[in-house]
Order: sequence, then structure tokens, then C-alpha cells
Amino acid sequence: IIEFYFLFNLKNCTQMPSVEPFVMDNLALQLTGGPQGYRVNLKNMEVFGASNFTVKSIKLSENNKPFEARIAMPKLVIKAKYFSSGVLIIIPASGSGDFAGAFGTVSTEKRPEGTFMRVETLALELSIKKVRLNVSKVFNNNRILTEATNLFLRENGHEVVKAMQPQLQKKLSIEFMRIANQLLKHVSIEQFLRE
Repeated sequence: IIEFYFLFNLKNCTQMPSVEPFVMDNLALQLTGGPQGYRVNLKNMEVFGASNFTVKSIKLSENNKPFEARIAMPKLVIKAKYFSSGVLIIIPASGSGDFAGAFGTVSTEKRPEGTFMRVETLALELSIKKVRLNVSKVFNNNRILTEATNLFLRENGHEVVKAMQPQLQKKLSIEFMRIANQLLKHVSIEQFLRE
């Protein structure tokens, strides 16, 4: 049986970066088309849940060939500041406030390449099955506009996530690669695996 380095006490690795939360700068989204299309910017994003993962499978290789790992995270939660403009369901809906997203049953597939277990490139693919999005404290606390926005997010949550996904995957890939390299810098291949 192969035991991964993740099973060791990582607290002894003092240079290991903090995993929770991931902090990302922003995502800009165009949710509806047209000149008055509804646009959303999420700023000061914090992503929680990435440290609660399970390695589903791993395929190691040598001689500079890529290795693959499949990792599952039961839930990712994103908190951010929300800024919007445009028309949402016939209502002018410019405003700002707090955004919260919870993505349940998230799985990622990594395909990093590198030498000596250093990750040079990392492609991350999110498969999201459950989505719950909502906004609060928006439009000067206008209850009707806030409820209209949350109705739109409930009914179109998967489309909103689909619009977010390319940028979110890119930003999470950068963060995962940074953390992986920080870990691998202190762990030889002999330490990483043991029988």
C-alpha cells in the first residue's frame, strides 16, 4: 500500500503556506447580453473548503512525463464583495454589497508536468453539481431589487457559475500550483511515497 506524504504531520513543515482561505483579487462577469447587460464584479474573494480534500486517484510517472491526480472537495465556499450594473429582468439593477457562493460536490482534476516533482503547469477542471448563490446588503438595502437578484441567482445559478468557471479555474490553478511547489520544495520523492 502506498501512503502519501499528506498522511504525515504537515504541521512540522513550517514554510507550508496557509490553505484557508485562498484570497483572490477579482472576477468580472457579463451575465446577460446587450448594451444594458447585467455585469457583476466580485472583489476581495476568499475561497474556503480547499483544504478539505480527498485524493481519489493518482498516476505517477518518471522521466519528465506528466503525472495525474484526481482530487475531490465536498464543498467550496466563496465570499466576496459584489458590484453590479445593468438591467436584470427588466429592472435597472446597479449596486454593491456582499456575495456568498457555496459549491457542493466539487471535484478537481490536476495534470501537472515537471521535473523532480516540481509542478510547472497545472490544469484544474471544476465539476460543480450543487450551486447556491445569494447577495445581501445591495441596492441600498432595497428589498425588491435584492429579492429579484437572488431569484435570478437561484434560477440561473449554474449559468452564473459557468460564466465564473474559466476565471475561477485559472486563479485556483495558480494557487494550487503555488502550494504544491511550496510543499514539494521540502519533500523528496523518497519522502513523498513509502510502502
